[in-house]
Amino acid sequence: MVGAALPDTQAFSEEGVRLQKVLAQAGVGSRRVCEHLIDKGRIEVNGTKVTKQGMRIDPKTAVVKVDGMRVMITEELVHLALNKPIGWQSTMADEMGRPCVGDLVAERIAAGQRLFHVGRLDAETEGLLLLTNDGELAHRLMHPSYKVRKTYLADVDGVVSRETLRTLKEGIELEDGPVAVDECANLDIHEGSTLIKIVLHEGRKHIVRRLLEHVGHPVTRLVRTQVGTVPLGEQRPGTLRVLNGQEVGALYKAVGL
Repeated sequence: MVGAALPDTQAFSEEGVRLQKVLAQAGVGSRRVCEHLIDKGRIEVNGTKVTKQGMRIDPKTAVVKVDGMRVMITEELVHLALNKPIGWQSTMADEMGRPCVGDLVAERIAAGQRLFHVGRLDAETEGLLLLTNDGELAHRLMHPSYKVRKTYLADVDGVVSRETLRTLKEGIELEDGPVAVDECANLDIHEGSTLIKIVLHEGRKHIVRRLLEHVGHPVTRLVRTQVGTVPLGEQRPGTLRVLNGQEVGALYKAVGL
């Protein structure tokens, strides 16, 4: 067809990786968003505009651009578990100079790794925060439609009754819509306070704190102990560990990748 861009045969490889997957892993957007960008002709590979879905490229050699801006492709996938300390921000940089997650992975970022934190923990919440350079995995783990469960331990004021536990399971109407926990149970009651376990797949801001505040039990300490099947375990605050193959495989399976 006259005027059609001819594909550079060196840009594409039958043994390569699908372009939309490479773009998603690089953090451009979800795979669906990346497919839309391809349809609109906004992607170039080695100077060739791509409008066909399913093209495969060699991430080692391909130069990929979105709207003329080069996308840094990370071939080696990284999956980390961080025990975020209390008082630290769930951001890669902080304009006010407060300690943040980016400080804990500064060496990796300096070495060229582009890491995404999977969701957030507010400054006063501690515990498990997953980090990865697979943008599509991060997106799906955060999206409520995939129902990836997160487990929290909360110290709250007052003694949580069985009726309250039942209410949390049945569902509560908050200002931004209804929410119900997947599981909840009292683990300990001591001197007028309760240690409660909460499991839910919601990711709305301050959701655990707001739920417990709504039923009359303000949180005094909150720790996330598990995401999907990945546990925090005995990991010390401020430390990182590389997820093992079984943990990584379980995360990809949970979100259909």
